[in-house]
Amino acid sequence: MSLAQEKEVEIIPDPSAAIIFPQGDLYSDEPPVETELHLEQIMLFLKCLKWLWRDRNDFYAAGNLTIYYSPRQRKSEDFRGPDFFVVLGCDRKPRKSWVVWEEDGKYPNVIVEILSPKTAEVDKNFKKQIYQDIFRTHDYFWFDPDTLEFAGFHLVDGTYQSLKPNDLGHLWSQQLGLYLGIYQNQVRFFTREGKLVPTPEEEAERLAAKLRELNINPDD
Repeated sequence: MSLAQEKEVEIIPDPSAAIIFPQGDLYSDEPPVETELHLEQIMLFLKCLKWLWRDRNDFYAAGNLTIYYSPRQRKSEDFRGPDFFVVLGCDRKPRKSWVVWEEDGKYPNVIVEILSPKTAEVDKNFKKQIYQDIFRTHDYFWFDPDTLEFAGFHLVDGTYQSLKPNDLGHLWSQQLGLYLGIYQNQVRFFTREGKLVPTPEEEAERLAAKLRELNINPDD
């Protein structure tokens, strides 16, 4: 083969070598939550769900934590940090972030975004589209702690459909097997029967009150 012929040879890159995934042990890269109301709502979600599912080891719940889902890792398009999310069917263990390619390709089953004037437009449009088309997250909710706007969606045939509230104004999460509804200006979890899912502190107070009714000192 002549030198001229060598120059004409087209070199086709190996597709398998085109994508190099970063290491899976990635730290979260989310900014601090916007207000105290946002922080309290996130902590409330985490405390209640972890208390309710304290005997389960097949889920992961987190707040304001980065979800990495692309090897390019450009902030504008390739990772998101939902205010609260739950992944089912995984090991319950601490993580620095949620790295999809290190978690058998799993994305969140449930996402809740807490709105603010700064983020509402993005949460209702851009992020909703990502959660629908890329994440395929089954249940998506948003809540505005200032105006108490609350909405939810369930993925049906690849498209989000608005959830209809029950008589109490609660929205059903098929993935969690729980209702979400506003209680004392915050979103709380409710059982199928409509019972409020307590925080550990609320449950301790309930038990203490029950003991007092029976004239039993809880400290004995």
